[in-house]
Amino acid sequence: TAATYGGVLSFCRTDGDPTFKIKKLPSPCRIVYASTGITSSTTKVVGDVRSKKEKDPKWFDKLLKEYVKVYEEADKALDAGDWKKVGELANQNHKLLQDLTVSCKELDDLVKAARDAGAVGAKMAGTGRGGLMWAICLDEKSQDNVFEALSKIAPQAWKTEFA
Repeated sequence: TAATYGGVLSFCRTDGDPTFKIKKLPSPCRIVYASTGITSSTTKVVGDVRSKKEKDPKWFDKLLKEYVKVYEEADKALDAGDWKKVGELANQNHKLLQDLTVSCKELDDLVKAARDAGAVGAKMAGTGRGGLMWAICLDEKSQDNVFEALSKIAPQAWKTEFA
């Protein structure tokens, strides 16, 4: 979908058709992606999360409220081009996804390596329990450092810039 629309998108699932909003960024954003090389079943991950929600609805509701708060703050930070804040919120989001049990050791190792190499924030992406992560960097030097660090431990790493 992002390839179809181009750039950064805000996606919202609704009772009807999902909505997509193209985000115009006020300044370039430097990102490094890395893959764990692991694929996981979306159906299994979603089923596991559903089971956790049914087993402990209060815990899930609390986590969901925190998730929505992080999302809303990140949306504002994106609009403002406050990449440091976006990075901090990505870190918070990754912690919530760990609490939800959709991260895995391999993703957590990549996220930690990215932060240690100079990313201001990093988190898993997609279904989880494998797949991809991304890291946000404030400048070209830190992006190169993060890319180099992730390239040493990930099957694949890429760097890009959104404007």
